[in-house]
Amino acid sequence: MTEAITSSKEAIELEKKYGAHNYDPIPVVLTRGEGVFFWDIEGKKYYDFLSAYSAVNQGHCHPRIIGALKDQAAELTLTSRAFYNDKLGLAEKYVCETFGYQKCLFMNSGAEGNETGIKLARKWGYTKKGIPENKAIIVAAKKNFHGRTTTVISASTDPKAQIGFGPFMPGFEIVDYDSIPALEKSLSNPNVCALWIEPIQGEAGVFVPSDGYLKAAETICRKNNVLLMMDEIQTGIARTGKMLASDHENVRPDLLILGKALSGGVLPISLVMADDEVMMVMGPGEHGSTFGGNPLAAAVIMEALQVIKDEKLAENAMRLGKIFRERMQALIKKSKLVELVRGKGLLNAIVINDSPQSKTAWNICLELAKNGLLAKPTHGNIIRFAPPLVITEDQIHECCDIIEKVILEFTVN
Repeated sequence: MTEAITSSKEAIELEKKYGAHNYDPIPVVLTRGEGVFFWDIEGKKYYDFLSAYSAVNQGHCHPRIIGALKDQAAELTLTSRAFYNDKLGLAEKYVCETFGYQKCLFMNSGAEGNETGIKLARKWGYTKKGIPENKAIIVAAKKNFHGRTTTVISASTDPKAQIGFGPFMPGFEIVDYDSIPALEKSLSNPNVCALWIEPIQGEAGVFVPSDGYLKAAETICRKNNVLLMMDEIQTGIARTGKMLASDHENVRPDLLILGKALSGGVLPISLVMADDEVMMVMGPGEHGSTFGGNPLAAAVIMEALQVIKDEKLAENAMRLGKIFRERMQALIKKSKLVELVRGKGLLNAIVINDSPQSKTAWNICLELAKNGLLAKPTHGNIIRFAPPLVITEDQIHECCDIIEKVILEFTVN
């Protein structure tokens, strides 16, 4: 294969002709990444303020992670779980000690991780809690985003996720997010096996719950013998200023689901973590994945997590996130276009003062791209900002300057 793309126009036309139209990308064609930066085919440089939906927390092409990838790729990449390999056990020990659980289960995508959590929760409900067969209920929250598989979207309240894709999987009850009374009522049902929530609803627009909500959820779960299943795929791995967002309230989920930045963005890895009582309800043949737990992923995850620790990226996210929100709060006072800012650590969003059906937020993102910063709207009028955690204070201020310039000069059509 010697054919090469030589222009952004050519790349976009090829994707539109030969690829499925299930994404609507910002029209830039990226060819290189390093640290907090992208470069497009024409050589223009951009700040990355999305981090592949928080998969690139360690920065693009981190040399230590790429080194681990190359070294292991030259030795052994895949055995399947039909055989043992010499890296998986080491990685399992490393992640269990890092996150404080007795067992872990390696998968690939975040959606697979959530599917795995659903199966574990149901099996635990039947074998440990004594729920009658096929009666288990998992309680989820409105505006959640846990992936796009047919089971996962059965718990969604987003019309885009559901319309045209039914019939849906039974066994889910949907309650208001950030409502303790809703949890008190729903979790008292003896057929409920798990509460499945995000500590911050990232895809919904970075909705941060009230202080104490996660701790109350943990307490109510304990009272009712219900598993707390926490989806930290986007919020975990130092993004919010702690290794896990649930750490802000000293909450320890019974089932912890991780993904994205586990590999620093170099290959798909997801994890489900639990103690023996939950993890060991499944036996051989009841769940698996050809690529899950491959030695390449095992080598990469250890280096990727060690980078987070060594470079103190959680602390950096905490400190710079405060600076970012202060700058955005100041922007609210200067422009009626920004309605509010919310977030934690370096997972933040601004809400544009226009309807979700308008193109205002999208057009602002186009202007940001012209000025060298890449971000993308979610749910119409919300712009999420999530740079790699290796960003510096000077760079944060430079990016805030770009955002401020674009907002103040922007004219709504």
